[in-house]
Amino acid sequence: MIDSRLASIKGRLVVSCQAYPGEPMRSPAIMAAVAQSVVAGGAHGVRAQGIEDLEAIRPLVDVCLIGLVKRGAGDVFITPTVADALDCVTAGADIVAVDGTRRDRPDGQPLAATVAAVHAAGALVMADCGSLDDALYSVAAGANCVGTTLAGYTGERPVTRGPDLDLLTELVAQLSVPVIAEGRIRNPDEAQACFNAGAYAVVVGTAITHPTRITQTFTEQLTHRTPQQED
Repeated sequence: MIDSRLASIKGRLVVSCQAYPGEPMRSPAIMAAVAQSVVAGGAHGVRAQGIEDLEAIRPLVDVCLIGLVKRGAGDVFITPTVADALDCVTAGADIVAVDGTRRDRPDGQPLAATVAAVHAAGALVMADCGSLDDALYSVAAGANCVGTTLAGYTGERPVTRGPDLDLLTELVAQLSVPVIAEGRIRNPDEAQACFNAGAYAVVVGTAITHPTRITQTFTEQLTHRTPQQED
């Protein structure tokens, strides 16, 4: 039986509210305001990173909160340790997103140890995966759902233009847990394509919550013309 927190995002949009270090919006208060804004717009879930951001967002929204931390410069940096995952639970995450690859984790613990600790603390686990083998590994470790978040970023699959629909379709066909589409979903048509491919939920971030990237898209595509001189 699917937990009610996970069930609340079935067939719905989740919005990732994150800003990169050094950016003007890199502030827990700003991210909390962004989270409130996307919920007002109809998002049924929020994905956020950083303990301070999670603590700021949790009291202000009543939708499912997917929490993570990004730490370190190694391959595994999405909630890389058991301690990081438990910090996310304490900060109010309903679901903790973790690196779901088969790579070694910095605390030396297997993924199953993180999953067990999060479950014991009363939360669920979303495994961010880069391939079918990652997803199978994560499900065996006890993950409640898997995401296509790392598709194209682990060296096992090419970086696709738009979401990796082939991987999404493969995961939906072979896994017994919900599959969440995330990564390079640039517009509503691509989000709908993910649902058509069987996604349980769709996570969109940059295309909604990153003004710098959105503006760059406009400026790169606009054709600048020099006004014609009058005769």
